Amino acid sequence: MARKRPKGVLEIGLAAVTAAATGRTEHAPTAADYPDDVVRRVTFKAGGELGWRISALTTPRARPAPWKIVVVTGAPSWAEYWAPALAALPQDREMIVVDRPGYAGSEPIEYVGDIRLQAQALSPLLEARPGQRVLLVGQSYGAAIATLMAAGVKSNRLGGLVLLSGYFGHSGPTADFLLKAGSRLLKLIPRDLRHAVLEVTHQAEQLDGVRAALARLRAPVHVIHGDRDDFAPIEIAQALVAETRSRRPMRFERAPGADHFLNDGPVDVLLAALEGCIPPSRPRLAWPSWPKIGWPWNRIAAPTAG
Repeated sequence: MARKRPKGVLEIGLAAVTAAATGRTEHAPTAADYPDDVVRRVTFKAGGELGWRISALTTPRARPAPWKIVVVTGAPSWAEYWAPALAALPQDREMIVVDRPGYAGSEPIEYVGDIRLQAQALSPLLEARPGQRVLLVGQSYGAAIATLMAAGVKSNRLGGLVLLSGYFGHSGPTADFLLKAGSRLLKLIPRDLRHAVLEVTHQAEQLDGVRAALARLRAPVHVIHGDRDDFAPIEIAQALVAETRSRRPMRFERAPGADHFLNDGPVDVLLAALEGCIPPSRPRLAWPSWPKIGWPWNRIAAPTAG
């Protein structure tokens, strides 16, 4: 039985303080909850010759799955909160969820405020095996970064971009309160919370490039947003879809009763929403069955003994 991870704002803040005090990069290590062949902690080298090691959680598979789901998390960026979804994923899907640069077990220790630099660092996540396609999911603050990552893909391996509870420069009442409180306590709060406050505070000025990237994307774009989101208002997501002149229409899905943290809800609901962004498999081609032809000699009665 996997442990219940902190979900409330105060619980998450306390978990961050406890992790910082004990030197842990995971607040509640996933290795204690799931075997290594179900959920595994991995690291990879950042793109762009940045020299960083990036930490992530993934689903080991004996053979490549047809679809690889890549999740770029929000702020704070903690992959461990996706562990239940990783564990519940069917065998014909893979998933990797990243701790973004400057968070948890990922380098650097310092704050990385440039979302273009973060997109460059995370670009190796989009590598796919032969015949495999990628569904790229950007959650909250990670939505803008995932959009820039998607714009850099030159092949057809990217099968879709999902903006999950996307945050685009406008805070709801709860997020606004936390940002103001965090700004006053910036020197006292743990590193990951401090980086989250700095990121969100300075995101709006970087969004012109994100909107331009959305407009030129060839891959399908899906926007999924809870109608009770008090961190990133659903109206901002709706306006983004309405105002973006993209190559193909962006699909908007309202999640009734859901708040900002869709990955904290029922796992089956989250996975069903992501599966809805993957096109159905095409049936294999089969040769047509030709009608049997009754040749004349087949109609000649066999001689009988007389």
